[in-house]
Amino acid sequence: MLLLVAALPGLFWSGTPETAPALRDAGITRIAVPAAQAESWKGVTGLTVEAADPQKAVKLQAPTVEYRVDQASASRAPWLDSNGWQFLRQPQGHFYYEVKGAGSALAAAEAFSYGANALVGTDAAGLKPFAQMVEFLRGLGGEAMPAIADIGFVDDGSDVSGEVMNLMLRHNLLFKIVSAPDRKLKLNVRIGSKEYPAADAQDPGAMAQVIRGNLTDEKRSLRIYGSPVVIARLTGSGGHVRVQLLNYSGAARNVNGVRVRVLGSYPKHQLAAAGSPGEQLLDYTVDSDATEFTLPELKTFAVIDLSR
Repeated sequence: MLLLVAALPGLFWSGTPETAPALRDAGITRIAVPAAQAESWKGVTGLTVEAADPQKAVKLQAPTVEYRVDQASASRAPWLDSNGWQFLRQPQGHFYYEVKGAGSALAAAEAFSYGANALVGTDAAGLKPFAQMVEFLRGLGGEAMPAIADIGFVDDGSDVSGEVMNLMLRHNLLFKIVSAPDRKLKLNVRIGSKEYPAADAQDPGAMAQVIRGNLTDEKRSLRIYGSPVVIARLTGSGGHVRVQLLNYSGAARNVNGVRVRVLGSYPKHQLAAAGSPGEQLLDYTVDSDATEFTLPELKTFAVIDLSR
């Protein structure tokens, strides 16, 4: 197999060389530092140091979930702060997170799942979670496979289109950005067309639901049940697909009983879950149309490889 050489996220560190022991103790072996400090790090052992300028990168929000009161139902509806749509819009871009504490692990996993070139800036509390996640990511093998998409989205570069993509992604509607409708895909979307009026797109959540209805759940290559705070990525080639699951509650709250449905028959499977060695999938069922299984617990990030 051709092994996937995925971009591992890097750590941006603005501390002085006196912090090197703390970095090494956390398991950090490589850092990026401000150019003005690069010279002072020369001669520090046990660390590979390079210069970087986050000001030249796209600034990302810290991935997390917020619970907001829905005025219509007075319920606390989760709102995911995710960056996936920005990675899809700028696949060759350079990105930068500023994340404190254990959130550094989720940022690293998010960037990795989209193959993004990203640096994560964090504090002392975030060093060990970041190092542990990067070590987990480094151990993931697999075939180099393209992302699977059901929907072609014609991106006009506007803020409105960006927010619609954002909501599509949060609803786990698999799409790719296209310059023109792609007949090979199940559905094509262009904001401003007769089917998707620009005025309606001012409510991106409602527009995402219209797109989901037009695609139909039966045709979706991947569906997630049991949690509104899990975003999935799906890649595949030939008889092998990879499901990547991100829990946007992160270290604050594990998600129990995540049910996944993938179109296609895949009798073989392999699970790798960050922070949960030995975890096993439950209720694994395969028929001629789809494969379903339950992940008992999702901490921050899990990868499931399915094959025929």
